[in-house]
Amino acid sequence: MTFHIGAKPGEIAETCLLPGDPYRARWAAERFLDGATLVSETRGMLAYTGTWQGHPVTIHGTGMGMPSLSIYVNELIRDYGAKTLIRVGSCGALQPDIALRDVVLAQSASTIGSPSSSIFREMRYAPVADFGLLTKAHAAATGPVHVGGIFTSYTFYDERPDLNDQLQRHGCLAVEMETAELYTLAARYQRRALSILTVSDHILTGEALPSADRETGFSAMVEMALRAAFT
Repeated sequence: MTFHIGAKPGEIAETCLLPGDPYRARWAAERFLDGATLVSETRGMLAYTGTWQGHPVTIHGTGMGMPSLSIYVNELIRDYGAKTLIRVGSCGALQPDIALRDVVLAQSASTIGSPSSSIFREMRYAPVADFGLLTKAHAAATGPVHVGGIFTSYTFYDERPDLNDQLQRHGCLAVEMETAELYTLAARYQRRALSILTVSDHILTGEALPSADRETGFSAMVEMALRAAFT
C-alpha cells in the first residue's frame, strides 16, 4: 500500500485506465472487465482490477486536475509497476470542425504550468503521447476522431478568453486538465501513455452533453483504450 492507494502488492495490473471520476472507474470495470475486484478505495478514489479478453487491467480514478493525477500516477508507476497508462476522460472542443461526442487523441499537451514545471526551470518541456498507443487507438476508432495538440489547464473556471483565442488560432484541438502531467511522468519513468478524450462541451458554441450521453461516449473511449493497449 502507499499513502494514496490501498491495493496490496500484485493487485495492480501493468495496464491502467485512468478516468478522473472514481464512479466512472467503477462503471467501466463492471461493464468491461471480467472478475473486476475493488482493490483500493483510499480517500474515496476507487480502483478495480480484472481482465479484458484475458489481459489483466486496472481501472483507477485520478480525480480532477494535474496535482491529483500526479499523485496517483507516480504511485502506480513507482510502487506498483504500471507500464501502460491511458487516460479516458472528457474535454472541451476548441475548433469549429470538432463536434460533441467526437473523440480527440492527444498527440501533445501544452500547459502554462504543471506539478513538474519546477524540474525544468526555464525550459518549456513538450510532453507527447506514446506513438504506438496513439496509432493503435486511431485504428480502433469507430466514429469521428481527431489527432493533434491539446491544452491542459491548471484551472476549471478559467477567465482567459484571450488565451482560448490564441489556442484556437494555433490549431489546439481541445482543453482538459490532466494530460500534460501524465505524459511528463510517463517520459520520466519511460512508460507508455495516451489520453483518449470525448468532447463533452464546446468552448466556441457553449454546447454541452447531458450526463447520459457522456456515459455513452465514455464507453467508446474505454473500448478504444483496451484495443490500443492489447492489439
